[in-house]
Amino acid sequence: MSLSTADIKEQVKLMPDASGCYQFFDKNGEIIYIGKAKSLKKRVSSYFRAHKDSPKLSILVPQIVKIECIVVDSEVEALILESELIKKHKPKYNVLLKDDKKFPYFLITREEYPRILVVRKANKNPLAGKNFGPYTDSRAMYATLDILGKIFPLRKCASKNKSAQ
Repeated sequence: MSLSTADIKEQVKLMPDASGCYQFFDKNGEIIYIGKAKSLKKRVSSYFRAHKDSPKLSILVPQIVKIECIVVDSEVEALILESELIKKHKPKYNVLLKDDKKFPYFLITREEYPRILVVRKANKNPLAGKNFGPYTDSRAMYATLDILGKIFPLRKCASKNKSAQ
C-alpha cells in the first residue's frame, strides 16, 4: 500500500531544505530506492508530482510507504553517502546507477504476422504494437518471452514476404 497524497504532503512538509540522502521503503520495510539531493524537500516532492510519463517512477512511487532522510553538510558528502548506502543495501530500483541503459520492454507488433521485439524505449505509437514493461530484471523479461514463445506462435524473422515465413 502506497502513501496517501495527504501523508506524502505531510512528510514532505517536514523534510529539511538541506543537502542529504533519502531512502524509500516498501510495505515490507525494504529500502527500494536511495537518492541524493541538494534540497531534500524539493527533490523528494518531485517524485510525487506527475510521474505518469516516467516508466521508472510509475513503478516505484506506488510502492513507497515510508521515506527517511539523512542530512549532511554538503553535496559532496551526499554523493559519497548515497554511494555507500547503495552498495550496502542494494535497492532494486537503483539499477540506473549500475547501468546507464534504460529498462527493457518488449513490443508485440501489429503486423499481419506479429513479432516480439526487445526495445529500450517504449514505442508511443499504438499502431506499432503493444508495449510490455519496463522490466527492471532483464532475465525475468527473457523468461517471460520464452514462455510466450511456447504458447503463441509468433514469427522471429523480419521479412514481410509471406513465402519466407
